[in-house]
Amino acid sequence: MNTSASAPFHLRGNYAPVFNEVTTDQLEVRGSIPVELDGRYLRNGANPITGESAHWFLGDGMIHGVRLREGKADWYRNRWVKTPFHENPTKPVIDLENPDFSSENSKANTHVVSHADRILCLEEGHVPWEISDELETVGPHSFDGRLDGSFTAHPKICPLTGEMLAFGYGFLPPTYLTFLRVSATGELVQQKSIDIPAPVMMHDFNITATRVIFMDLPVVFDLDSAMAGSMPFSFQRDNGARLGVMDRDRDDAKVQWLDIDPCYVFHPVNSYDVDDHVIIDVARYPSMWETGSGSFNTKAELWRWDIDTVAGKVTETQLDNRPIEFGRIADNRVGLDYQYAYAVSLDLANEETSDSQSGTIVKYDLAADRSSIWDFGDGRDPGEFVFVGKPGADVEDEGWLLGYVYDRAEDRSSLVILDASQPGEAPIAEVLLPQRVPFGFHGSWIWD
Repeated sequence: MNTSASAPFHLRGNYAPVFNEVTTDQLEVRGSIPVELDGRYLRNGANPITGESAHWFLGDGMIHGVRLREGKADWYRNRWVKTPFHENPTKPVIDLENPDFSSENSKANTHVVSHADRILCLEEGHVPWEISDELETVGPHSFDGRLDGSFTAHPKICPLTGEMLAFGYGFLPPTYLTFLRVSATGELVQQKSIDIPAPVMMHDFNITATRVIFMDLPVVFDLDSAMAGSMPFSFQRDNGARLGVMDRDRDDAKVQWLDIDPCYVFHPVNSYDVDDHVIIDVARYPSMWETGSGSFNTKAELWRWDIDTVAGKVTETQLDNRPIEFGRIADNRVGLDYQYAYAVSLDLANEETSDSQSGTIVKYDLAADRSSIWDFGDGRDPGEFVFVGKPGADVEDEGWLLGYVYDRAEDRSSLVILDASQPGEAPIAEVLLPQRVPFGFHGSWIWD
């Protein structure tokens, strides 16, 4: 592990990559794993094969997974997603002689989701990559060749229809944004071009039961900077910021654009309809990369956007002032009114001077306007936690939170299981892993 203070934050401490693909069976467990948990917890992250990368977002995708069954932890394994970079790790991320952003030239390092019996590793610049239940790479997945461009790392699976709603963004004219619809059985059935004026970094978006909402925010791609080898994104305040609301079920639907204060959002928490209004809760940064560097020099806080589609205006309200990221909710509440959200209280702006990702897990009760936390203690640092609902449960927070926690003293990680209805209580189970899991991005629970 790189401990040099001169190394970029994403290459030192527990951000540094691991280099061995490990398989360990019958893992040691502290506490009791709920017998209902029958499946796999998988999490993706950037893990540069060479040990070097220009930015945290540019490492090669690696999946870390734990298989749970009958109250036991059957296995842990980690595998690189074997994209073209696995065999040729020094090839350019952006090939300026052939800038094909719809190609298989993916890092596949940001998210891992399951839909229509496929497990997809996602990175927003290119097509998805499929892996098996055992985490072995199957190959690129372009929906039988129908996908014409890139595919977001943050699709939304509608709990009402089973559809996977998504989008792709690009850097070259004429099309900077495309809305995508994948049927519940996995067919790409719609690609709709959306007109926006500039090639912005649109990391995520929002859905409701009837609408999709795009975030046209002023982190803009600059081809000249990319060609010069410098940070290709910068916060361009003069570009403005706006939200685009579109009916999701009409092929001829128009986008209603509404201005908001300039800001940046990597990750919304959730969104839903209230008559003619759309409510969106987000982890909002006041700016991002305003100096043209790749530094995280601001912090995200929980805000709410209340979109009045009749009056054509947005009311912006701060809900909490602590730094948060990686907000998650129950999958069956995506795009619907909800009560509970879970996030990591984490200030990325401090990461460049720290060897740890210190933080807590926050539970928000949005109906009661209150919050509570889980604190894992000094030297124990959590990443994103996902909510897994108890089968048959009628209560929104009846279930568990699963995520990796790094122990600095032991220099290894564990899969921690929390009772989501009991904030502040000790974990109900902890699966000890044979190695550390570097801090990464997003994951999913996949039922067997």
